[in-house]
Amino acid sequence: MQFWSNTWWLVKKDLVLEWRNKYTFSGILLYLLSIILIIFFTFEEVKGPVWIVLFWIVILFTAVNAIAKSFLQESSGRQLYMYTLVSAQSIILSKIIYNILVMLILTAIALLFYSMSAGYPVVDNTSFYLALLTGSIAFASVFSMISAIASKANNSGTLMAVLAFPILIPVIKILIRISLESLSASSLQTNAQDLLYLFALNILIITLAMILFPYLWRD
Repeated sequence: MQFWSNTWWLVKKDLVLEWRNKYTFSGILLYLLSIILIIFFTFEEVKGPVWIVLFWIVILFTAVNAIAKSFLQESSGRQLYMYTLVSAQSIILSKIIYNILVMLILTAIALLFYSMSAGYPVVDNTSFYLALLTGSIAFASVFSMISAIASKANNSGTLMAVLAFPILIPVIKILIRISLESLSASSLQTNAQDLLYLFALNILIITLAMILFPYLWRD
């Protein structure tokens, strides 16, 4: 019970800090809208498969900018102070939950403006929205954990790219495959196996993060 109470307190703390420093979220939102505008002005017509690939590129690079610095922005003094108050598992889980919320909001905004500028070719909405949900969770979980690892290294930016993208390659492949299937009138059963793979990957990533993070935290 204390674990969940501490975790929720940390999530609220991050939400309050984000609300006070609105320029961070505003900067990410401006970055997101700028990419969509570039796509709008560059492509006269965006057809189904190209629409899908460009959309996930937008989401991926938005996730990098929004989540990759989760732990890099934390000072060593604040980290030491939090270590005396709560467990390492509460800290990493709260970061993942907070980043999932951020990713869901940014994904919804991206889909809205991207659809307004490039159309909306998706037919199977259920499969596509489930892909958005599981993809947002995957991006948030991976980048949260990699950010924690990279924060302990000197050349953190390079380490982020080296560690994160190999892990995300299978996730992105599955997301694009589901999204391409959703362009036709396919049923949810067609994509059920891929969605289960994504769900299992998310559980595995979050579990590994909670197991490994305490060892990083001690350093």
